[in-house]
Amino acid sequence: MKSAQRAVTIAGAGVSGLTAAINLAKAGVEVNVYERKKEVGGRFLGDWQGLENWTTEETLQSCLADMQIDVNFDCHAMPPLLLTDGRDLQMRCAFQRPVCYLVKRGPAPGTLDQGLKAQALAAGVRIHLGQAIAPEQADIIATGPNARSTFAVDKGIVWHTQLPDMAIFLVNESAACKGYAYLLVHSGYACLCTVLFDRFQTVNECLEKAKSIIGTLVDLDIQAPRFVGGLGSIALEKEFMQGKNLVVGEAAGIQDFLWGFGIRTAMQSGFLAAQSILQQKSYPEMAQKAFMPRIKSGIVTRFLYDKAGSWPSGYKIMGQLAGNRPDPGRFFRNAYKMTVIHQLIYPFARWSMQRKYPKLKL
Repeated sequence: MKSAQRAVTIAGAGVSGLTAAINLAKAGVEVNVYERKKEVGGRFLGDWQGLENWTTEETLQSCLADMQIDVNFDCHAMPPLLLTDGRDLQMRCAFQRPVCYLVKRGPAPGTLDQGLKAQALAAGVRIHLGQAIAPEQADIIATGPNARSTFAVDKGIVWHTQLPDMAIFLVNESAACKGYAYLLVHSGYACLCTVLFDRFQTVNECLEKAKSIIGTLVDLDIQAPRFVGGLGSIALEKEFMQGKNLVVGEAAGIQDFLWGFGIRTAMQSGFLAAQSILQQKSYPEMAQKAFMPRIKSGIVTRFLYDKAGSWPSGYKIMGQLAGNRPDPGRFFRNAYKMTVIHQLIYPFARWSMQRKYPKLKL
């Protein structure tokens, strides 16, 4: 590990790279971040995304405070959720604490990306936009998802609307193969996406089907839509390193295998990388402890989700399991704990997912 007195170079100005940079700079370290895009957040186009608040008992606010991250970006508790399969299932889920917080992504003012950029610059970080460096030249590799390790793709639209704040979660195979679609509306800004975990080539048809089904529930009134999209990448990087370089965020493949979320864990990995440098501790050991139980439980829950989705009423059963509880959020938090049951299922779940996604490093 490098001495905290030496300059640190980071490849990538995503949420993991900037979180690492902020913590290092606040500790007095000279930090240079190289971003190949011409602006921070350049690979996003203004879609609503979710900052996870259900995967652990620790709340998002506490986690951000621990990581020395201020909320200088738009961050809104997700409204009560309508769960539907587009047919006979319509269940409203109210959570005792927000299941996630909506943040906007991209280079525009108010986004998470621009908020972290402002915090980094204020801490003294030097951000070199439009300049890429080879990963081996960086102390911390934060270059985003690996297209060869893709397990999910999403595509959608954003637009301005007169709709009230709402969240609709659609589980329907024709609208999102092995995944889900959703409509998120906050303060007159709407985002409708489909997320596929299989048959990626059908994403356009699935998006149109999702629009059609959700359009039967609310008047979408789509005006001047813009397309958005992305992909999910996961791997069991046993060392969380490439040579002597620390690998963080999506580059390390630590996204959630069940839903595809990963902003919070990406930021946490950047924070841990910074702490490993400052405290002269092993980043792989810290990352293994923090993330591997969650990654493994995600493989188990994705396996079970796929199996449930193969039944005619599988999604309805899963929705009822969560929605009929006093706190649906606790149901999902328990799903991410590596229990004895998870441990028993894990070897078979991993083998099954390896067969389904042979390119993933599982």
